[in-house]
Amino acid sequence: MSRWKGLPEELDPRLRQLVVGLRRSKDRSGLSLRRLAAKTGYSTSSWERYLSGRSLPSREAVEAIARLGGDDPARLLALHEVAAEVWGRTPDVTPEPRPPAPADPGADLKTHPHMDWEPGPEAGPPGAHGRALRVTLVAGSVALVLAVAAAVLLAVRLTDGADPVAADPPTATVSSAPAAARESQRPVYTCRSQRIDGRWYAGNSRTVKAVLAKGHAGPEVAEAQCLLREAGLAPGAVDGIFGPHTERAVRDLQKRSGLVVDGIIGPHTWKALRE
Repeated sequence: MSRWKGLPEELDPRLRQLVVGLRRSKDRSGLSLRRLAAKTGYSTSSWERYLSGRSLPSREAVEAIARLGGDDPARLLALHEVAAEVWGRTPDVTPEPRPPAPADPGADLKTHPHMDWEPGPEAGPPGAHGRALRVTLVAGSVALVLAVAAAVLLAVRLTDGADPVAADPPTATVSSAPAAARESQRPVYTCRSQRIDGRWYAGNSRTVKAVLAKGHAGPEVAEAQCLLREAGLAPGAVDGIFGPHTERAVRDLQKRSGLVVDGIIGPHTWKALRE
């Protein structure tokens, strides 16, 4: 198994989970970064950014590495969709630009559609095409400014004479609604521990083989957190997120059970948890 450099502690768990999944697919493929770049059409430097959590890959890159690793692309694409929602709110990472389409039919058709696009010193639209493009952009900008000005004028006329105090509560309600919606979307896990056929189950997952590590999230993590509590250890809140408290509790369990102390839950650690 490859020894990966640790991810930043401040990286959002949802972004961390995508990077861990990409790393696992890369390990399963058995490919070096250079061979991975050759097979997917993305450069070696791009994959270095993707696998270190410094850049968000495209959906095509995620699907490509999943298939090379023999994984179901649907799972990694679901993680990518969640990561894309929080990517713009994470200050320590830079979104990866998608390569633009050729400017005209005479563009280099040999360029792979998935390769990173970096304009050279001569890049740019030629003569007439460039002027037409600039005219279009200027016209679009003017139209946008006029539309915004008209909308502002209409809003001022509609609200003219209205009670400003009465207008404040709706604004506060609108600003707080997205935060409340995000809170309601978080899954809630409970621990309903019971012993079945000599094994402990907490009601969130019945897996005995799932490999979990720091940065993972989901019902399997919640199941492990419940079983760690049942074993008298302290994994933190049962929130389904594999964070530092959960990793520390896993290491304590592995040390107590005579297992390899790596903080990763695999089949042997699951067996210790369910006994």
